[in-house]
Amino acid sequence: MKSEVREYIEAFGVAVVLALFIITFIAQSFLVQGASMEPSLHNGQRLLVDKIVYRIRPPQRGEIVVFRYPADPRRRFIKRVMGLPGDQIEVRRHKLYINGVAVEESYINGPTYGDFGPFIVPENTVFVLGDNRNNSDDSRFSDVGAVPLELIVGRALFVYWPPSRISVIRIPEELRTESR
Repeated sequence: MKSEVREYIEAFGVAVVLALFIITFIAQSFLVQGASMEPSLHNGQRLLVDKIVYRIRPPQRGEIVVFRYPADPRRRFIKRVMGLPGDQIEVRRHKLYINGVAVEESYINGPTYGDFGPFIVPENTVFVLGDNRNNSDDSRFSDVGAVPLELIVGRALFVYWPPSRISVIRIPEELRTESR
C-alpha cells in the first residue's frame, strides 16, 4: 500500500516538474483581454503561445506576438509585428506605410485614424500594432514604443478556446508575400 501511494506521489511530482518545464520554456496559454486585436482575435479567447521560436529566429512581419508591457512587465500584451529593425513606419491618411510603401491590410478593423511617424525601428526591437488600430495601445504610443526583443514572450500559434473558434493563427497573405 505504501509503495502504491509513493508511486502516485512520484508520478504527480514528475507531472508537475514536466508541466513547469513546458510552461517556462516551450509553450504557454494566453487569455486575450480587450478588443485591440479584433477582428483577428477576440476578448476571452485562449491561445497557445510558442516560447521557443524566437530563440531560433527573430520575429517576422505579420506574426502575432505576446510581450511584456514595457511600462509594467508583469502585464502581457498581444499585437501584430509590423516593423522590423531598420524599417521606416508611418501612418498617414488612414494608411500604413512600411519603408514608403502603402500596405494593403484586409485583416484590420476599419481605417486607421491619426497620423504617425515616420519612425525608424531601432535595432533589437520590433514595431507592433493592434489589428483594431483605433482601439489599441501599441508602438505608436510612448508607453509601448518599439518593443525590445527580450520582452517578447512568444508567438501566438492557435486559438483553442472557445471550441467554436478553434483556429491556427496565420500571417495575412499580403504580409507573407511582401518583400520590404
